[in-house]
Order: sequence, then C-alpha cells, then structure tokens
Amino acid sequence: MTTRRQFIGAIPVTGAAFALSGALFNEGPALAQEAPPPLAGHFHPKGKAPSVHTIRALEASVANLPLSDTRDFEEQARGFLAPLPDLKIMADAGNVAWDHERFLFNETQESFDSIHPSLLRIARLNNNYGLYEVIPGIYQVRGPDLANITFVRGKTGWIIFDIMTAAETARASWELFQREVGEGLPLKAVIYSHTHGDHFGGVRGIVSDEDVTSGRVEIIAPGGFMDFTISENVYAGNAMNRRLFYQYGLLLPVAPHGFVTQGLGHVVPAGASGLIAPTRSITEPIEEVEIDGLRMIFQNTPNTEAPREMNTYIPEMKALWMAENVTATLHNIYTLRGAPVRDPLNWSKYIADALFRFGQEAEVMFASHHWPRWGNARIQEVLRDQRDLYANANNQVLHYANQGVTINQIHNVYEVPKGLQAKWHCRGYHGSPEHNARGVAQRFLGFWDCNPATLIPLSPADSAPLYVDMMGGSAQIIARSRALFDAGDYLLASEIMNKLVQAEPGNVEAKDLLADVFEQLGYQQENPGLRNSFLAAAYELRTGIPQGATASSTGPDIIRAMSTELFLNFLGIRMDSQRAEGLEFSINLVTPDNGEQFIVELRNATLTNIQGFQDPAADLTLTINRADLEVTMAGIKPLDEQLADGTATAEGDLAILGQLAALMVDFDPRFEIMPGTKAKSDAADTDPYAATVGAVISE
Repeated sequence: MTTRRQFIGAIPVTGAAFALSGALFNEGPALAQEAPPPLAGHFHPKGKAPSVHTIRALEASVANLPLSDTRDFEEQARGFLAPLPDLKIMADAGNVAWDHERFLFNETQESFDSIHPSLLRIARLNNNYGLYEVIPGIYQVRGPDLANITFVRGKTGWIIFDIMTAAETARASWELFQREVGEGLPLKAVIYSHTHGDHFGGVRGIVSDEDVTSGRVEIIAPGGFMDFTISENVYAGNAMNRRLFYQYGLLLPVAPHGFVTQGLGHVVPAGASGLIAPTRSITEPIEEVEIDGLRMIFQNTPNTEAPREMNTYIPEMKALWMAENVTATLHNIYTLRGAPVRDPLNWSKYIADALFRFGQEAEVMFASHHWPRWGNARIQEVLRDQRDLYANANNQVLHYANQGVTINQIHNVYEVPKGLQAKWHCRGYHGSPEHNARGVAQRFLGFWDCNPATLIPLSPADSAPLYVDMMGGSAQIIARSRALFDAGDYLLASEIMNKLVQAEPGNVEAKDLLADVFEQLGYQQENPGLRNSFLAAAYELRTGIPQGATASSTGPDIIRAMSTELFLNFLGIRMDSQRAEGLEFSINLVTPDNGEQFIVELRNATLTNIQGFQDPAADLTLTINRADLEVTMAGIKPLDEQLADGTATAEGDLAILGQLAALMVDFDPRFEIMPGTKAKSDAADTDPYAATVGAVISE
C-alpha cells in the first residue's frame, strides 16, 4: 500500500512566503551544502538555525490550517476579569513555582522560523493568565498551571472543579478569585474529575486535613480514584519519569529553539503537590448528587482519557463540564511518557452519550484545560467533532490493519479526515495522529508487525555494528548523512545516523550530526510532545545526561495513599532476580492497626505476595502498624530502626530482612536513552539547563 508520506523534511512547496494571522514567514536562504553553523542566541552552543528545508516545510504546513476560523481567540478572551498580580509565583520551598513571563517571548514577533505556525498559535492561546467569568456563578483561573481551576457557586459557598497541580498555584488562584468575586464565601467541596496529578495535586494550597475531617469541605471523585491514581504511576514510574523528560522537554529552556508550550497548557509548575483522599465516590454510571444545594449529574467515563474520569452536568446553569475528555486538541491515545493505551472507541461513545444526554440543552461547556465554548450549536459542533476524532482513529487504523498495514507502517498511512483537520480543536496539540495511530495498532495487535525478522530482534547496540560495517564504516555514513541533511531528508538521515551512534556511542561527530538532524525534525513538529522529544534527544546527544539532583515525585500523601499490596508488588519490581537465584524464604507481614495480613514469599528468583493469608511455616513474622510502615515506605526510618526501638516486632530469622534489602535496586531516573550520553563530568557545572527535575504527570 502506498504510504501517505515518506518523510517530513522534504515537502514540495510553491511560493516564497505565507501568511499566518498577518505574520510573514520569509523564504529561507539558498540551499546549504553543509549543516548550518551554530546559531547566535540559541540556548545551546552547538544549536543550529532552521534549514531552508525546515522553513519550507513550515511554509507548506499553512495550506492545511483553517486560518479563517478565529473563534478560539474570541472564546479564549471572553469573560476576562482580572490578571494574576504577579508573573512569578514562588514555591513554599523557595524556588520559583511558576514564571509566566518566560512564555511571553511568543508575542515578541509575529512569527518564528523554528516553530510550527499551528504550535505558535496554541502557545499564544495558552498565554491567558488570570480570572475569567464563564457565566455568572462559574469562574476559572487559567494560565499559572498546566490545568485550570474552576469555581462554581453553591447555595452557601463555592465548589471547585479540579484544583491544579501545585499548592502554590492553586493558592494564588484562590486568593485572586476571592479578592475579585468570591464574596468571602467558604469552600464547600472539591471535585477531582480524574486520576491525573494536575487535577488534584494543588489541594493542600486551599484545603487542610482538618477542613475535611470536620466536614467543612467534601472531596468528591469517581469510584476507584485512589487505586488508579497511585497504581498508574508506580510500577513503571521511574521509566515514565525519564521518558517525561522527552515528552515534556523538561531540560529545554523556554525559547524559540527550545520549549514552546505543552499544548494543554504551558507547563507543569515546580511547586508542592499533595493529595487528600475523597470523602465521597461517584460509582454509578449516571449519578445525581446535590452539593451545597446545587444539583449535579455525574457521568462516569472510565477508561477514556484516564482510567477513572467523570463529566458533570449542572442543569440549573445549563453548564456541561467535560473534564479532560473534550478539550481544544486531539488528546493522547498512546502517551509518549508511557501508560496503558487508551480505548478511543470507548472514549468516543462516552462523548456521544454526553452529546445526547446533556448536549441538546447545554449553553456552556467548560473543561480542565483551555477555554469554554458558548452556545448550544457550538457545543454540539465540538462534541460531534471530538466524538468522530477518536472513533475514526480506532476504526480506520483497524480498517488498515485488517488489510495488512502494520504498527511500523500505520503512522505513514492513517490520516485524520480532512473535515476534522479543518477544525482547530482536532489538531494534535497533545496527542498526534502519528503516535496515536501506532497506539491503536498496539492496543489490538501488539508490538509485532508479523515479520519473523522482527519477532526476536537483536538489541540496537548489537545489530548496529553490522549495519555500519555493511555501509562502509563511519566516514561513509557521515558523508551520506550530510548529503541527506543537505537535501532535507531528515528521517532518512536519522535512520542511518542512529545506527552509527548505536554502534559507536563515543563518536562525537556522529552524535553531533544526529543532534542536528533531530533538531530540524523538532522545529517542524506541530505536536509539542514530538517537538520536545526530538529537541530533548538533540540536547542530550550534545551535552550528556545532566547529573543534578532529582526531585522525588512520590510525596508523603502519595505514600500514605499507596496500598500495602501495591508497595509489596513494587518491591517485586525493584528486586534484582539475578541476585536472588537460589534464595528461598517466606515472611508473614501483619499490620494490626488496619487488620491486614500478607504472605511475602521468595521462590524461583521471584518475590510474590498474597493478602489475607499467613504461612504457619514462615521463616519470619513481622508485625508493624501500617502507619509506622508508611514511614519506612517513605524512606524516612529504616525497618531495622523500627525493630530496634520496638515500633515493629519480629519472630524468626531476622537475617532474611538483610537478604531482602540486598536484593533491592534503587532506580535512577537519569538512565541513558540515546547512546553515549552518560553525563560528562562537568556537564552539571557548566550547563545552565543541567538541573534535573522529577515529576510524574499522567496526561
């Protein structure tokens, strides 16, 4: 089957310039015969300017953009009441939690030849920064966080829908809101729409434990919220954290040649995230609840954008909250940081249900990202388009798969229907058609393309030397790659340069050339995750992996919320099976304060656990209150100290605990992705962007 496109970097165009909302991209210089020289003003000393091919690719992209539709800008600006007083919000720990000023570079000139025009557009839309009235009785603060915070008027106080990522940004938003329209009325309830951290992490900026235990503030969430909030990010959490550096471009400075925006919002704030457990769970598919005298109809939508998520309709206001199921973008079916692939057909059907259950009368639709939509016709338009967006991805990928198109081809074959491409709210600002198409194929058919040659492939580092040898060695590959680079064939250049870097990870010339290739590919992307991934790889190839301190993504609230079983399961993941060969033992674990009992057993180099049983022949019985175990789980007080001071007691062979501890591996979130990028010894000292950040955000 003929593929839709072979490579991004060689798009034929006519005309020397194009217009984008009055902005002009001028034609680039004559074709270069070698890689562009380092660019003055680039954040990295080896950084390059966009090539003529990249400039022409961005010029060509405008032909497919619905430039005449400016409704998003009108809707984004509607209802503005007041800006946040400061462009910087300080974290309680003393660092800057949010710096809005750095994103305003995108307003300093009409266009940038290193930013896709559609990406520049969503970045400007994400520059909203302050308090907005959705309708009388519903208000949002947008801008100082990846997600919005929404305030809904009850009979005696306020109800918050989603409470941002960080305590500091949530607190600043609440203070602005109270100052402008809050009337001094108290907070009555917080609703977590779903299980991702940017929707609950800011809770401790506004709510205390005492507020909840006293009954002053109710916390409402979909059924199963706590289980999925924790488990989704624990088992592969370290790998997800590392991959997040690519998807979210955590090491890239905000700049024309670096990070631009994350699509859903600008970026995750660097503040303190927390979690307070729900006091009420919404468990029925459709459940009507009165909250502070206001009638709400909850629609549970499990296994859509999140494992547990819910939309809400407020009949009295004709207001429809679509959580993160419908925003101003194509969302992720497969998310680049890693997560179970989402079910796009299920997602589509829940949108359809909302359309016909609530959307026939709703007059305003708002969500946890972006801006509201007003008017019933507009609401129905967006709901239908988003319904069709996810259904089409599911159906057409499987349509092609049933004709033999594989996971390694589908991203070059599947195309979003032209009618949906012409809608800004269906553009790929978070998910992309390319990686989502592969996600659907993975969901149904898995990783294998059914070619036996790829069934048990060699690892790249093992196969690459043969490729390099057969291509005539590094000099030949570099020469050919430079020719491909000069021709704008960047994906082809990346194919062969990747083989060379895999085979010769110490080859600086090869790594620099591959970085140049990735950089051009990054500039060309409309999707922030794709752009960030290419540019992050280029950064690490040039600089190495920074070795600054990492921040933990598992705070005390998350530790407390982690079930004992999940903690024991994770010990099985941390254990190095090779070290455990030949060892056998069983442990009874008893936590009297919550009545739990477990058998933890090591056999066949595998650590397992089962709840609700005790082994009469156990080698060791360990008794410790769950509250005290949490201190050990958090790494604050080792188990041997708990035993020494009598907090925990043991019967049997205590040496087993030492044996078990010796089998555990501490995961480092700075593992190598691109070959030969182990940090240079001075990288963290000389590179201003070398400090690493750890944060799991599950969008």
